[in-house]
Amino acid sequence: MSQQINKKLFQDRKRTNILSNPEQKFISYLVPKIPSWISSDGLTGIGFFGSLMILGSFLMAEYVARPWLLLGIVGFFVQWFGDSLDGRIAYYRNKSRKWYGFALDIVMDWVSTVFIGLGYVLYAPDDFKYSGFALVSLYGWAMIISQLRYRITDKYTIDAGLLGPTEIRVIICAVLLSEVIFPGSINYLVILICVFLFIINCVDTKKLLDLGDLKDKEEKEKKAATYEQKG
Repeated sequence: MSQQINKKLFQDRKRTNILSNPEQKFISYLVPKIPSWISSDGLTGIGFFGSLMILGSFLMAEYVARPWLLLGIVGFFVQWFGDSLDGRIAYYRNKSRKWYGFALDIVMDWVSTVFIGLGYVLYAPDDFKYSGFALVSLYGWAMIISQLRYRITDKYTIDAGLLGPTEIRVIICAVLLSEVIFPGSINYLVILICVFLFIINCVDTKKLLDLGDLKDKEEKEKKAATYEQKG
C-alpha cells in the first residue's frame, strides 16, 4: 500500500537529491494522516509560518539571546512540512491544480528565501550583512535556472544534482546550531555556502545553455524536415 501511495504522490517529478528515498517514504507516511480539514493551501500557510519562525529566530537572537537561533531549526522543519506536503496532499486527494500549485509554490519559495536572507542580514554584523544579500541572490539565480530548464525540457526538477531544498535546509540548520555553540561561525559558513552555490549555479547554467543549444538544433531540424515535406 505504501509503495502505491509513494508512486501516486511522486508521479510528476524525479528526484536526485541524497535524502530523496527516506524523505519520500516519510512524506508517504504523513500524507494519509493529514486531517481532511487541512487543505493544500492550509499546508502552504503552515510552511509560510515556518519561514516567519526562522525570521523571528534571527530577530530574537539579535535582540534577546543567541540560543533563540534554535527556534530557526524548528522553523525549518515546519517549513519543510508545509512545503513538502502541500502539493503531495493535492495529488493524494485527486485535487491537484498543476499550474496553480506550481505558481504558488514558486512565489512562496521566493518569499521564504527573502525572509531567511532578511533575518540573517538583521543578525549579521558589519560587512557580513552583504553575504545575506548574496545568499538570496544566488538562490534566486538557482530558481531561475530551474524554471528555464522546465521551459526548455518540459521536465520539472527542484534538485541540483545530489542537493535539493531538503539538503539545503539541513545544512542551514547545522549552521544555526554551530552559531549557538561557536558564536560568529555563521558569518564564515554563510560565505562558504555562497561560494558553493555560486559554483553550482555556474555549472548548472552551462548545462542549461547546452540544453538550449540542443533544443535549437532539434527545432531547426524539424523545420527543415517540414519544408522538405511541403516542397
